[in-house]
Amino acid sequence: MKISKILIAAAVAGLVFVGCKKAEDKSLEVVNAEKSAPKEHKPIAAENLQTASFTIDGMTCAVGCAKTIEEELANLDGVEKATVDFDKKTATVSFDKTIQNPESLTKVVQETGDGKTYKVSNFKS
Repeated sequence: MKISKILIAAAVAGLVFVGCKKAEDKSLEVVNAEKSAPKEHKPIAAENLQTASFTIDGMTCAVGCAKTIEEELANLDGVEKATVDFDKKTATVSFDKTIQNPESLTKVVQETGDGKTYKVSNFKS
């Protein structure tokens, strides 16, 4: 009798543990999906469109560094498109020059890390 009660208690505890864990995993997926959802951009007038390229030093991986920086830049107001090439250590950003400027783009890249990890150089627009 005691053994059956112990087995039933263990089975119930196991089901609760597994059931809660799956619910947590789904909530994490939703949070990540919301964060990575692309931001809708307003069209930029041709006379205000500017493209800049620059070097980013300090990236150590394509997903954690380059992709994160790319998403941060792409989600800025006035940015039409941002791409970061990990292998070449470069970024290219098309933006509305009435909303963004080289200093603000540089600041976003450097603040994506701890303020010391990523360094922007060779800014060309």
